[in-house]
Amino acid sequence: MNLKILLIGIGAIGGSLSCFIQDKGYDLTVVVHREETKEKIEKEGLHISGVLGEKRVFVPAVTQISDLKERYDIVFIATKAYQLEKVATEILPYLKENSKVISLQNGICLDLLAKIVGYHRSVGCLIGYGATMLERGHLEITSTGEFVIGSHPSVSMDLEDVKEILSSLFPTRISNNIYSELYSKLIVNSCITSLGALTGLKLGQMMKKRKIRSVFLNIMDEATKVAEAGNIHVVPYGGKLDYHKLMMHHGFFSRLKQHIVIMVVGKKYKNLKSSSLQSLERNEPTEIDFFNGYISSKGKELKVLTPVNDKIVKFIKQIEKKERPISIDNIKEF
Repeated sequence: MNLKILLIGIGAIGGSLSCFIQDKGYDLTVVVHREETKEKIEKEGLHISGVLGEKRVFVPAVTQISDLKERYDIVFIATKAYQLEKVATEILPYLKENSKVISLQNGICLDLLAKIVGYHRSVGCLIGYGATMLERGHLEITSTGEFVIGSHPSVSMDLEDVKEILSSLFPTRISNNIYSELYSKLIVNSCITSLGALTGLKLGQMMKKRKIRSVFLNIMDEATKVAEAGNIHVVPYGGKLDYHKLMMHHGFFSRLKQHIVIMVVGKKYKNLKSSSLQSLERNEPTEIDFFNGYISSKGKELKVLTPVNDKIVKFIKQIEKKERPISIDNIKEF
């Protein structure tokens, strides 16, 4: 079966994924939103560099969803989380009854997507690799990883075709509890992505500094307490980082172990550059409401105090408004 695939948004994740999907010979179209980006990738192709080597791939592109002429079997939405609702609404005329729409957003967006396209079409996806957009059309893959996909537990959906497509880039597994997987990734994003935006540092640089590691652990601790209060089962991130086990003990040696664990994470993904930092550098809003903001709002709902996450949300919004600089000095206020 020759699946027709649509991918919307070619930032770091969407761009890198589209290169490998196209390179595998799938029938792919991308929506790029900027005319200059479309012209560049038509002339020069999408340029991938980083841990998987270098390649240039030419991908058919349009600049508007309204430019599309057919209906698609598989749709990947790789825009920012705050753009999901608008994009999902716009693609409705281009879906089949049995189309699958995959949210590649950070945070937990599956219910928002399903509200528009229906649970029978909606697929959540955890992205476990790192990528950076060096410039329009040039993406760097900074670390390897995996994809995890899944649908709402009330829906029986065959996801083998989506799994095969995503496996063009990295190994992909299907989960029967995608919400648990997404919350696990949300905790990591709330630590790495937000602290990178506050400090302007890559992950490896951040994890060398004890004060930043302490804030990192405090974010994780609050997120874990919110999960416990809300009866949210959180699987270990990447199958290895078990938040509950890591945060359950206190005392000097337990804290030392916690610091060692996240230093190892920092070393493995040392070149990872915060997606929120990249957004700020392009004068675009961040997804803070879908990261630490989600933990804060859930905490209020469940009457769990989240002072560190609350402060991070406040600071990032100040940076967005140019009321606060991106600086490692921001950490001094925790």
